[in-house]
Amino acid sequence: MTNGMYPELITRPDIKIFLPPIGGLTIYIWGDPDTIPDDDIELTCRVHDECNGSDVFGSDICTCRPYLTHAIEECIKTAQRGGCGIVIYYRKEGRSLGEVTKYLVYNTRKRQEGGDSAENYFACTEKVAGVQDTRFQALMPDPLHFLGVKKIHNFISMSDMKYNAIVSTGIEIVNRVEIPKELVPDDAQVEITAKVFHGYNAGEAYKGIDENELKKTKGREYGYDQNTKKNLVE
Repeated sequence: MTNGMYPELITRPDIKIFLPPIGGLTIYIWGDPDTIPDDDIELTCRVHDECNGSDVFGSDICTCRPYLTHAIEECIKTAQRGGCGIVIYYRKEGRSLGEVTKYLVYNTRKRQEGGDSAENYFACTEKVAGVQDTRFQALMPDPLHFLGVKKIHNFISMSDMKYNAIVSTGIEIVNRVEIPKELVPDDAQVEITAKVFHGYNAGEAYKGIDENELKKTKGREYGYDQNTKKNLVE
């Protein structure tokens, strides 16, 4: 009923740290984990939510896989400099709406009148699922506290929801690192444009995305014209 988010636990003041049951998340660490509590030693971190279509099967409709890959590379570089890198991989498929719902949203985006567009990016999710997002971020930082994280020098994420959830628990974030523009697949321009326009942390790379850019950014077309539909029915 709660997509594995366990929001009822937030009503339990006796629980100071929450770790989901086995299968809820996986923590990957590069470098010496003993350095994690030392806020003078560089720490790079990404909190990544599962995207099976991109992470596993290489779909280019979103930025999930290239952003995860970039985060891993940055974690390794940090470890090579004597610091530590952390990726927490949550099983929150499709913003916790589930994989089937996510693919229904993709299908709606591609088949809507006018094609896939940044302007209608969030509206398509609401049309299919009724909401934009069901992730419960209040408990998300708990594994970071479990590891002893006090300060994140490089946070590999553009999400304000994740940033706000982490800093509200007392963890300092120094630098927020956006995905490099050259890593964004062509078909994922719809996603990145919509997210930046609606408030995601853009950094220097994505400045200048305005309403005109939002309206003109389109995804890949598949040619679902009336003749194609007729032939498929016949």
